[in-house]
Amino acid sequence: MNYWSTGEVSKQRNISNRTLRYYDQIKLLTPSYKDDYGKRYYSEEDLFKLEKILILKSLSLPLEDIQHLLDQLSYKQILISHYNHLQRQLTELETSISNTSTLINLVSLEETLSWEKLVELIDQSKQSEKKWMDFFNDDEKVHLENNLPNLSENDYLTAQYINLIKKIESCITLTIPPESVEGYQIAMNLTALSKETFKGDAQLENKFWEIRKLSSEETGLFPISNEVLEFVERSMDFFSKNKD
Repeated sequence: MNYWSTGEVSKQRNISNRTLRYYDQIKLLTPSYKDDYGKRYYSEEDLFKLEKILILKSLSLPLEDIQHLLDQLSYKQILISHYNHLQRQLTELETSISNTSTLINLVSLEETLSWEKLVELIDQSKQSEKKWMDFFNDDEKVHLENNLPNLSENDYLTAQYINLIKKIESCITLTIPPESVEGYQIAMNLTALSKETFKGDAQLENKFWEIRKLSSEETGLFPISNEVLEFVERSMDFFSKNKD
């Protein structure tokens, strides 16, 4: 039978000698063999038990509970519990990433956004999330869910829409009219993005645009000012009349 010293186990399992001695002291993991000098040696069965302890410990269980569970749960049951724990951690991490992406995109839209306004927008999005879905049938919902830009994602399409909104707001601030070279360029880029978003479905695009003009309280969509919406309509009309 093979045996491993405390130092060897410590190195292999990345656990301190002190912890191994403590586990022995509280009879959580007693090594199968000790020599005349009190030096501990662990068998394969001991190492197997240690693996179970480490997995249960990763679930944030107190050592007292682990001691009771070791003989009650099979290795498979312990692994299933650990898997479920990791899934919960993954869900929490994905939520955190989504929330962080939303914050990044909100700040990108409004660089001078105050904390009060930021909290208001986040609370509003949580309370009225995806109300706009109620305006569409099942097929339309699936399409929009998969293709609409989303503030909680850091994807190319969302970034392009954010950049266009910022350009429109800049034009409004500088009193550049929609019927201008800048307005034409914005409308051309918006047309290309819309084509990518709606896959050429003009009817769905027009329907969504009408919904987009409703208040954010009704739709749960990020609030866009009437000035921006008016600029879009006028620039799109200008583009349509003047494109080659």
